[in-house]
Amino acid sequence: MPSGSAITTLITTFSTTGSSVAIGSTAQVSGITINNFTNPVQYVVTAADGSTAIYAVTVTVAPATAKAITSFSLNSVVGVISETGKTISVVMPSGSVITNLIATFSTTGSSVAVGSNTQVSGNTINNFANPVRYVVTAADGSTATYTVTVTVAPTTSKAITGFSLDGIVGVISETGKTIGVVMPAGFAVTGLIATFSTTGSKVAIGSTSQVSGTTVNDFTNPVRYVVTAADGSTTTYTVTVTVAPATSKAITGFSLNSIVGVISETGKTIGVVMPSGSVITNLIATFSTTGSSVAIGSTAQVSGTTINNFTNPVQYAVTAADGSTAIYTVTVTVAPTTSKAITSFSLDSVVGTITETSKTISVVMPSGSGVTGLIATFSTTGSSVAVGSTVQVSGTTANNFTNPVQYVVTAADSSTAIYTVTVTVAPTTSKAITSFALGGVTGVISETGKTIAVVMPSGSGVTGLIATFSSTGSSVAVGSTTQVSGATINNFTNPVQYVVTAADGSTTTYTVTVTVAAAGPAPVALGNAGAFVLFAGTGMSSSPASVITGNVGVGPGVTSTAITTGFNLTLPPGGAYSTAPQVTGNVYAYDYASPTPDYIASTSNDMLAAYSDAAGRPNPIIFASSNLDGLTLAPGLYSSLVDLNLSANSTLTLNGGPNDVWIIQVAGGLTTGATSNISLTGGALPQNVFWQIKTALTVGATSTFNGVVLTGTAVTIGVSSIIHGRLLAQSAITMHSNAITKPAP
Repeated sequence: MPSGSAITTLITTFSTTGSSVAIGSTAQVSGITINNFTNPVQYVVTAADGSTAIYAVTVTVAPATAKAITSFSLNSVVGVISETGKTISVVMPSGSVITNLIATFSTTGSSVAVGSNTQVSGNTINNFANPVRYVVTAADGSTATYTVTVTVAPTTSKAITGFSLDGIVGVISETGKTIGVVMPAGFAVTGLIATFSTTGSKVAIGSTSQVSGTTVNDFTNPVRYVVTAADGSTTTYTVTVTVAPATSKAITGFSLNSIVGVISETGKTIGVVMPSGSVITNLIATFSTTGSSVAIGSTAQVSGTTINNFTNPVQYAVTAADGSTAIYTVTVTVAPTTSKAITSFSLDSVVGTITETSKTISVVMPSGSGVTGLIATFSTTGSSVAVGSTVQVSGTTANNFTNPVQYVVTAADSSTAIYTVTVTVAPTTSKAITSFALGGVTGVISETGKTIAVVMPSGSGVTGLIATFSSTGSSVAVGSTTQVSGATINNFTNPVQYVVTAADGSTTTYTVTVTVAAAGPAPVALGNAGAFVLFAGTGMSSSPASVITGNVGVGPGVTSTAITTGFNLTLPPGGAYSTAPQVTGNVYAYDYASPTPDYIASTSNDMLAAYSDAAGRPNPIIFASSNLDGLTLAPGLYSSLVDLNLSANSTLTLNGGPNDVWIIQVAGGLTTGATSNISLTGGALPQNVFWQIKTALTVGATSTFNGVVLTGTAVTIGVSSIIHGRLLAQSAITMHSNAITKPAP
């Protein structure tokens, strides 16, 4: 509400698709019922079937200095507000009369005037044949002036220039005539109302005329919007709506006063550079999210509404449908008075390459693109941007890019910088993906191999990621699904093939492979020891016999006689290794033919080096107790200053992803009781778990043990226990009818 507003006795005007609305036990009548909005108020909407939904209404009062126009429209055509340049631009449909239009607007100021005429939203008529200056007066008497410029689209115009569903802004690709919208998890898409703006004279789906903010449609499948121009020509936009998974909790877009923030999904940070002179104590963020709610502290955040002080970094907590959260830290800086850079530039979602040294911007549009009426989306640290004498509004002003265009950026100190924008159109055979990112993480494109590799931060989920990409082709698809940059969700658990179609119909396929960076320490390099499932410095035995998958070996100077108990060895004449029915793999001993003795010596050295590496890792987490019962360990480096034990029938859980690493240093021995379990969850793998044990490992009967074991002395495995990993002992290994399986390399 504007500065100075009383909020204890406000009357709301609302519309609903439900059968009734109430606050507590009081039925609400739009335009009549009075409520106190000092604290958030919950509106309960009841459907005809008796089900309910609750909307939390939060009212804030702008400070006395506030004097912004926060929204502006003419005949339901929404204007684009540039807070930096204090400009508002509105593109009316072809044929519109602009000499007697009524503006609907909202403001944080106490009054608005054009000349000496006070302006009433939804009431006052003005002539917009020339730019009109709206003067907003704050409660403290200070003023701000917004210049409103209205243009009329030509008779051939038939574009959808803005599209949203329930406040979620869609990504429009003018090239492919596609619109992608990602709704929050759990959202029903069968009865959504689109709010849109168009330069055409009418919009329809099938035979049904579409009214922005009114017409309900089912978006379970893609929906085709047909826009008719004033000259009767048409164009069709395909709207695809996807629903984010329940785990989604990303902020996918963020801006302050139309200044777009740079989101780093890796660090969960958002940086915004405001123009010189900007006040950052009471800014309103416009954002989009795949989560179910967003809050700062205990205050729920409403995109385009909630005011915050950004003097210091602000933490936005995003809650997913499953209750999990992610925190984004927003840092706002104010450019110095000399700043006059264009920091980002795109045309129809195709990102331009900015060279700051030469002040050039180059954009390669897909084959077949028209360049005579393109609208640039850009951000700047300057106070205004112009092409010739025409002020440029990001996302609004159209220009002809047949020849290079010079953008003049003016700083707060009135100094200027000129950027030359050159646009080229890819040939009809072009079908390249020129950029690709997932959650702000840029992929590495190999044009030779037609591969794209993306390494996501540790802990990232890859089952529901949205790619932002640019292409010189006319369309991009995964299977039969058309891909919309910044909108379409895909599962990247396995490599995904993106098929790019050129204007001439030819195609090329890029294979996108996503990996997740490991959490925890770097893995321990095993060298030749990694080729063995069992390697014992002095010998090994199994009684009864065990089932072993992987290579088996004994240390330097130890002959094959040290591995005869429980092993029926067969050595071919002059053989370098023997075999045994108990072993799926080879058996190596020092007395076998060359090059086995050298191989054994090298393996022993590698085992000792691995033991020393694991033991020497610095700054571990120290176990508080010698007992491991019931613990769950995240990836990391852990250490015990004493012997460790896991009681009978107890479980130690290591929870993490398939690339995550654990190193556990034990100053003495490790003993696990009967029917105990070292459990791996979340996709964790035994080859990434390293047990460095100074003395011996003893595993109780009928137990399960996971990991690579490096002991200073012996290993003893109880009857019928199962081992997934490697046993690398500096002395003997003793088994009793066990199943021991090597992990992947």
